[in-house]
Amino acid sequence: MASIDVVGDLLARDRRSRDPALVTPDGSERTAHDLITNAYKAANVLRYLGVREGSTVAIDPTPGLHTALAFLGAAGLGAAVRFDPTAGAEAGDRVVVVPVAAEPTIDPSPGTNLTAFGGPPERPETTHWEQELWSENPATPPSTVSPDDPVVRDDRGTVSHGRLVGAAAAVATDRGIDAGTRVVLRTSFADPRALAVGVIAPLSAGGVVVLEGRPEKATKETETGSEPRGDLAVVDGADADPPEPARVDVASLPALDG
Repeated sequence: MASIDVVGDLLARDRRSRDPALVTPDGSERTAHDLITNAYKAANVLRYLGVREGSTVAIDPTPGLHTALAFLGAAGLGAAVRFDPTAGAEAGDRVVVVPVAAEPTIDPSPGTNLTAFGGPPERPETTHWEQELWSENPATPPSTVSPDDPVVRDDRGTVSHGRLVGAAAAVATDRGIDAGTRVVLRTSFADPRALAVGVIAPLSAGGVVVLEGRPEKATKETETGSEPRGDLAVVDGADADPPEPARVDVASLPALDG
């Protein structure tokens, strides 16, 4: 299998298998075939909304199926992703992707398209993400992306494709992430280190991403008696000890923003 140089390489057609690749917070499992095909659809929805190479897409940072698909689709197109919808709307990012409950709180700048998932939006000008996604063509979107192109953007700077996948490869080697390893993400997408360890590393190795990010920090009391959902948990420094047998604290990893 070809090496992973940019995030879009994770979506290569020869990687579409019936092996599990993603578990959503509600426990639903998606195969690599499902994940890649739906990431193509997400990319095509974003293209329809005006995203091109060099664009920026602002996405809600809560781990979930639609936020993961939006990230993979945007990265595959060569767009940078900002996991801060409010800042993205103010900055004039090309597309802002939010849960429908957050739609009233977002006031897009002129030229910014707002799309909402989780149900029909209230405003007629807001695109209904799922409606477009499930009806979209699953064809591979055209793009030319290099390892030096930015893939994550925030107020600290940008992270390139090469740096993100490089960090993922290093952690995968260090922690023994390989085919079948289940990596549980117990924090948000907002930190690019969490993306590298919790999403890119397992997908690169043929492992399974298990999304379980929480809006509030877990406590040891709420974790007591929990069943492990994977082999390795990705947490931030403030989280309680997870039930998984191993953990990576993203706060202890070298910063990727520059």
